[in-house]
Order: sequence, then structure tokens, then C-alpha cells
Amino acid sequence: MTVDTIMKKPSGELKKPELLAPAGDLARARTAILYGADAVYLGGMNFSLRSRASNFTMTDIKAACDFAHAHHARVHVTVNVIPHAEDFIGLKEYVQALEDAGVDAAIVASPAIMKLIKENTSHIEVHGSTQMSITNVRAAKFLHETLGIDRVVLGRECTMAEVQAITKECPVETEAFIHGGMCVNYSGRCTLSNRMTLRDANRGGCAQSCRWQYRLFAGDTQINDENSWFTMGSRDLMAGRWIKDLMAAGVSSLKIEGRMKTEYYVANVVSGYRRLIDDLYEHDGSISDESLEKHIAQIMRGENREVCDGFYGGIAAKDSIIYHENSNNHVNHDFLGTIMRYDRDSHTAWMQVRNAFDNGEKAEVLSPGREIRDITLSSVQNDQEEYLETVRKPMSIIHFVTKEELAAGDIIRKAADDDTD
Repeated sequence: MTVDTIMKKPSGELKKPELLAPAGDLARARTAILYGADAVYLGGMNFSLRSRASNFTMTDIKAACDFAHAHHARVHVTVNVIPHAEDFIGLKEYVQALEDAGVDAAIVASPAIMKLIKENTSHIEVHGSTQMSITNVRAAKFLHETLGIDRVVLGRECTMAEVQAITKECPVETEAFIHGGMCVNYSGRCTLSNRMTLRDANRGGCAQSCRWQYRLFAGDTQINDENSWFTMGSRDLMAGRWIKDLMAAGVSSLKIEGRMKTEYYVANVVSGYRRLIDDLYEHDGSISDESLEKHIAQIMRGENREVCDGFYGGIAAKDSIIYHENSNNHVNHDFLGTIMRYDRDSHTAWMQVRNAFDNGEKAEVLSPGREIRDITLSSVQNDQEEYLETVRKPMSIIHFVTKEELAAGDIIRKAADDDTD
């Protein structure tokens, strides 16, 4: 995709970037697109750095491409493994199969794989992965001039000033992360997992050792007790307050991390950023602080980890790292369920339950392409037609009465005022 295909207003005004969302499986790919993603990125069964994600068979990749293209969206596939010799076995046939399936772009971290894709496909774009730690325009120019890459995914370690400078002079599109997990090291250049678990972080097996809980020693003396474990993982990135700057800089794609995250996370975060980007674009960046904070509050409804601005404001300070022990205190229990079907005549909705709620509880409906609506979960019954005062059984099917017309796939979450978890 060339820069000219990105939706633009007249010169000097904000450019509307692609919103790129993660897809851990086919259901999440569809959810991301329906809730406003312009493109999704996913991994196949091989050559990807998320081997523990559900990942896609070639049949699923084809189905994702068909669905995306029918909704005017794109599919990017990660081929971002750091390859050893044996990893090239079958790679040529794999990338040709990706092209036959309709894949639009490959996200790649190895120059050798970039060259292979360019030589063996005719229309798959090559995007330089964040694993390459592209943090200067010289690297971007070199990759474009020598290997013909079509886009550079900037390192998460770039400051906003660096993003602006690179994008201004870059001969191809730039892509920047706006939300999700951050690596405690330079992205993809950590070997803690390799050393501690023999799982190669750069071949799809990262055990996220930085998020483990550790004892700390000064010499032979332990200096933290059993109630004060140490962890050194980074807080998640949440760049909602930097979206205007990224758009003004001319960044072509804004990327959400999280192929291991849930459908609920995808729907909330994608729809939140969709609304924020559209609002900024429509008003050429001039939205009130109140509107901005409202958008950010919606984005955060899908999050269950502490967040930070990453490196956009400068070198990440110590408060961007999680030093304390992990707990379940911040586990997100907002997701109440997914609507299975709705009967207009009886005003009855059937829902698959995800988290506990009470009969009569206020809730919100999150639907693709619609404003968030308030409802009350009343006259709740189980499949034996028994009325329930409380619902405590995840994955069970219940039904309730509401005159708010719902649709299969709608997400029901706690009302903001009732969010006490």
C-alpha cells in the first residue's frame, strides 16, 4: 500500500492512518475488523514469534483474507522468526501459499526472508518488523534500497521526536505501536527465556521471564521477603494521548499489540482507538481534553495491566517498569457475556456468560459500528427456565428480557459506574 492510498485531507492537515489490530485466531480477526480495524496481523502455524497463540492454518488464513477484503480491510502475516538453517525448509512454498490465499503483507525480521519473499511472490508487501529495532531513518533507507521493503515498523524504543524525524525522511511508510505489551529489552533481543527455559524467544517460544516473580539477593543475603516478590516486566503501552502527534507526523499505520489477548480485549481496544482516530481526523486534531479522556477511558476498559506512555515522551523512566509482585487484584471482570441471538417478538436475548453479575444489574452493549448503549439485565433465566438472582457460571447460556434490540456477537460488559473490580 502506497502513502497515496492512505486517506488524507488537504496538505497541512491530519492524515488518517491505518488502524492495525492483532488476531490470535479467526474469530478475533473478524472481531477486530467488525469493530473498526483497517487491517489485522496474524501468525501462521510456522515462522512466527507467537507459537503459543492459536495461530492460523492456511485454510484459516484464506478465510481471514476473504472476510477482510469483503470488509475493505487487509491481512498482514508475521513471518518474523529469526531463522536458523532448518527454518528455511518449506519457507518458499509457504510464502507462495500466503500469496495464493490473498495475504497483503508479510511482517519480517530477517533480511534473508525479505529477499526470499520479494523473489518468490509478486504482490505481497514486505514490512520490516519491530524485531529489527529500526530506530533511525538510515536503517529504513538501507532496507528499502537494498531489499525493496514497503514499510518499516518502528522500534518501540523510538521517542516521538524520532518517529517524526524518521517519518519525514523515510522513503516508505512507517508503522508505530500504540497499545499493548512492551519488551523490557530492545524488542526481540532478549534471551532470558532461552537461558531459563530453553525456549527461544526469537523462534516463537518466549516464556516472558521478565514477568516472573523473583527473590532478590545482595551477595548471599535475600533482601526481599516472601510477601514482596520482584518482577521487572514493562507496563503495557497506552499511547492514546499521542495519537494526534502520530497522525500529524504522517505515520501510516498505528498498531495494537496482543495476538494472545481475548476477543473482549480486541473489541474494546480497537473500538476505542477507532473512535479516537475518527474524532481527531474529523476535527483536524482539535478535540477537547474531556473528549480525549473519554476515548482513553473506553480504551482502558479492555486493559488489565498497568500502562505507560512507553518511549514517546522520551527515554522510559523507572515508573514504566513493574517492580512489584503480580496479583489478581486488577484482573478485568468487565466482560459479562456475548449475545448468541435476540428475539424481537419477545424482546429476549440469549447470552453466553463470561463473568459474574446480578439480576437487575446495569450494563453496556458494545456493538460493531454503533454507539455504546446502556441496558439492564433483568428477568434473567437459565436454560431450565429458572429465574436467577445471581449468575456465577462462566460459559453457561442464560436469557434475559430487554427492549434494546441486540444482535449475535454483541458484547455485554459492566456499566462504567458499576466497575468496582
